Amino acid sequence: MDISIFQHLWFLIIGFLLTVYSILDGFDLGIASLMPALAKNEKEQKQVMDSIWPVWDGNEVWLITGGAALFAAFPFAYATVFSGFYLALMLVLFALIFRAVSMEFWYYNETRRKVWAWAFTIGSVLPALLFGVALGNVIYGIPLDLNMNFTGNFFTLLRPFPLAIGLLGLAAILLQGCTWAAYKIEGDVAKRAQALMNKIIIANAVLFILAIALTIALLPSIVSNVFGWLGALTYAIALSYVHVSNRGNRPFNAFIGSSISFVSLWIMAGAALYPNLVRSTIEAYNLTIFNASSTQLTLKIMFIIALIGMPIVIAYTMYVYKIFKGKIS
Repeated sequence: MDISIFQHLWFLIIGFLLTVYSILDGFDLGIASLMPALAKNEKEQKQVMDSIWPVWDGNEVWLITGGAALFAAFPFAYATVFSGFYLALMLVLFALIFRAVSMEFWYYNETRRKVWAWAFTIGSVLPALLFGVALGNVIYGIPLDLNMNFTGNFFTLLRPFPLAIGLLGLAAILLQGCTWAAYKIEGDVAKRAQALMNKIIIANAVLFILAIALTIALLPSIVSNVFGWLGALTYAIALSYVHVSNRGNRPFNAFIGSSISFVSLWIMAGAALYPNLVRSTIEAYNLTIFNASSTQLTLKIMFIIALIGMPIVIAYTMYVYKIFKGKIS
């Protein structure tokens, strides 16, 4: 097969991996971010943690797999993003470390449970925000030189468009966590999640409209993309479905609707980027699936490995969720 076929396949595969990660780790980042609003005592905090305890680390496998796939398939894009966003990604890394440690210490260090509960929440909010900011930057464009090196600094990343995308991503993750809490947990925590859900839906809608308006104003070249508008329509329908399901006391349906909204956001992101992987402020320096990819042999071998490995990971994930199905009482 021609190398361009593999380049397109890997663009889709990486998009799939990041989408699955957003859906799965999205709900445990979201529910952790909302824990101060959902849980009013240690018993309820334990319900929140127990709802994600068996699966949260498996969910993060999808992020590692997505990063590894980007490194193998598009090493130039990987090098540019990870060097250019170094400080932001180190903040994400430390936040995820503190998040994992805080869960363990909350269970065993009873005298400092308040400290670990806040570490758990802050360690979830920070990645949820910064992931979206990073995505907003690669869509909007970052300063690159002829050698694909990032020439900006940390504050370059904090422009209005990337921040709007970061806030939209955070709101989407909060909605995913809220629907998971309503579906997975019984009692007062679930009731608070259902009450909070409508407010988060409104926040998602407002931030989505803001993101669309900024896209039209700042990136008019991508506005005509049909797939982007199909994604936007799907997002609006999915968000409405979450609202209707919540009013009808169907928490699982609300969770499915929230997950579909995440898929539609990634469709819009992919449509906005293609064929770019990282957009530069100077169009000639854009990193695309063509100029940032590995060799044809590497892409082919990795594709064969993906065909073997991905079904195993999917089957394992489904098996784990089947074992730990049911509500936390």
